[in-house]
Amino acid sequence: MGSLYAELARQASTNARREVETYAREIPEFRFLDTDPRARAETMEYSVWLRRRTIELSPDNSELSADDLGYIAAIGEVRAGAGMSSDSRQRVLRVHTALMLRDIHEATESRRGGDVEELMRVMTWFAPQGDRGIVAYRRGFVTVLRRRLPYVEQVALLARSLLTGDPLAADLAPALDLELPEFCAVTVIRVPDRPAGERELDNEIETLVKAHRVPVVWCPEGGTRGGELIAVTPGADEELRPSPAPVADLVRDFAEALGRPCAAGTATAPLAELPDALERARRISKAAPLGKPSPRLRPHTMADVFVELAVADVPFVDTWLHSVARRLAPGPDLVVTLDAYYGHDMNRGAAAAALNVHPRTLDYRLRRVRELTGIDPASAHGVRTLSAVVRRRLSGAWG
Repeated sequence: MGSLYAELARQASTNARREVETYAREIPEFRFLDTDPRARAETMEYSVWLRRRTIELSPDNSELSADDLGYIAAIGEVRAGAGMSSDSRQRVLRVHTALMLRDIHEATESRRGGDVEELMRVMTWFAPQGDRGIVAYRRGFVTVLRRRLPYVEQVALLARSLLTGDPLAADLAPALDLELPEFCAVTVIRVPDRPAGERELDNEIETLVKAHRVPVVWCPEGGTRGGELIAVTPGADEELRPSPAPVADLVRDFAEALGRPCAAGTATAPLAELPDALERARRISKAAPLGKPSPRLRPHTMADVFVELAVADVPFVDTWLHSVARRLAPGPDLVVTLDAYYGHDMNRGAAAAALNVHPRTLDYRLRRVRELTGIDPASAHGVRTLSAVVRRRLSGAWG
């Protein structure tokens, strides 16, 4: 065994102790190691074992055996069984990887650079075998989660993993018999604060999950009884308008079960970019108008609300639009009328039918808009300005 391996072997216990101390210091869920000698000894034993297997296998580039991977998976099971969160699991893996690389770097430096060939052998072994070990650890972690968590909570964990880029999703999805497509649509359904007497949404969400079989998670808004229902469904490789049918069906089903107005935004992205898609979908849902449950309710895309999104970032423009909205207050029902008019591509007959009024009544209301604002709803200027006013008003942005 060369000098680098000899140095790694000499420092194995010291480096393992440093790793255990780092866990206890930096990861809150591991602070029990300071008061539980048995757990600390077991963690130390595992940390030393990993270092010794690295020293034993890397010189010949030998793979971790089935028994090795089984032991690593068993450690994942133990930690999941102790209640470790997915976030802490990720931090443990990052800390372990960083400290193992530090061990190698320090051993190399202590030998004044050491043998380059030995260093290359260690690094060539470490990357693929480290990946195999992480996969085994996650597999053990998921095995326990499947036993401990109800189905709906497992689905919610999958959704959170996808939306945060947690690799756990790759192991959890097949365990739930769910496929992860190459491209996904992230949909955020915004639910305003609900009255205190209304029931919780647990049953509705469980029904939705079982009916649609897609990752769904409810994210309550702090201090309120509102929040966001976030779903990840198969999507396309571009932002679509209108939204794919499965997304629209999910939004309508949830709105019907909710029985209250809500707003939905959706954005598509490759699987690896879902955290960015979530941010876009969330912003779209905040700009989208609140809609009552109906067969026409659908999630909005960037194409629907790009003007409103831009306006929201320019306060003086938003203030001006709000002043236009206040001029429409005398009514009657002018904001709703404009919403129907633009929603039906300014087709008078279709808009009047949707409002359940005579076309002449629609014409009267449009003239009233022109009188109050000085803007013709049918002009290019009117479409740009008044459609933005309507969206901002119906989104609840102005209260």
